Amino acid sequence: MHPSAKTRSSSPHRASAFSRLVFGALALLVSGVIAACTAAAPATAPAATSSAASAPAPAGQSLLPAGRGPGGETVIKATPAYKDIAYAATSAAQKLDIYLPQGSGPFPVVIVIHGGGFMIGDKANPALGDELLAAGYAVASINYRLAAEAKYPAQIQDAKAAVRFLRANAAKYKLDPQRFAAFGQSAGGNLAAMLGTSCGAAALEGAELGNADQSSCVQAVVDWFGPTDFLQMDKQFTGTSCPVNHDAADSPESQVIGAAIQTVPDKVKVANPITYVSAKAPPFLIQHGTADCNVPPQQGQLLADALKPLIGADKVTYTLLQGAGHGGSQFSDAANVKVVLDFLGRYLK
Repeated sequence: MHPSAKTRSSSPHRASAFSRLVFGALALLVSGVIAACTAAAPATAPAATSSAASAPAPAGQSLLPAGRGPGGETVIKATPAYKDIAYAATSAAQKLDIYLPQGSGPFPVVIVIHGGGFMIGDKANPALGDELLAAGYAVASINYRLAAEAKYPAQIQDAKAAVRFLRANAAKYKLDPQRFAAFGQSAGGNLAAMLGTSCGAAALEGAELGNADQSSCVQAVVDWFGPTDFLQMDKQFTGTSCPVNHDAADSPESQVIGAAIQTVPDKVKVANPITYVSAKAPPFLIQHGTADCNVPPQQGQLLADALKPLIGADKVTYTLLQGAGHGGSQFSDAANVKVVLDFLGRYLK
């Protein structure tokens, strides 16, 4: 059952917190299974149709359609230096955790944005958190309003509010306000890419959420398998063994937009980071698994192709991880961690 089909609690804040607790735990438990299943599917290049087999929905995973699952979750060993900090006051979801590396700072910051199809997920386990800390980065892991509570653009407005809050309070938390990167996985990848391309887009700013005098721009983006153009996802999966269900009214994309996506293309355009690409965009590292049956690898290619003519091909890296699914060990192995850290080091240090 999707969130829209459930009766809302009389206390949205309590319902939101409960949902994050329950489904965040479920997401963590099943993500490894999902990744293993999708990684076994045949690889495909972004210009070709995918032949990856879809993984069945695990038992208990009721919020996402069959074949869907959260990606990018890890189990972090570090504990937050600051936990459950409210970066805005509209929703109980608007909280973040800050992890600090050894040293006196100020530290460059990686803002980690969880995945979960805009429907589930939690900030509790930021992807590559321990590796980022060991490399000298502060990690700010954020929650944001999910689709059952608010429709797009609430999610990107929350992300921008979190960036502004961190900048306004940089001295307090030993952060360097000039060195911010966004790192998102799946739905979080969409939001990270949006942070990168929509700097200065007033309609997405959500200035009423606070710290309107601060910039929400970031200096680098790492986008792991984030969707970009929702309207092309089913077309890109057509003819493959992956589920062709993104256009459905109950898909995660339709749920967060508020209607079946093909019926409201103007609203969908608002959620597409390609809409806002300009010469002001920061450097991007975009990574997809070739056997991803949740988000077509072509989604990242579309974004890379839009960015390169405007910011330079040398500032856009699009990497395909052969045989990888929607997340999984290939994204977090030593070789790929080095790719991510080298990219961040080039632009934040």
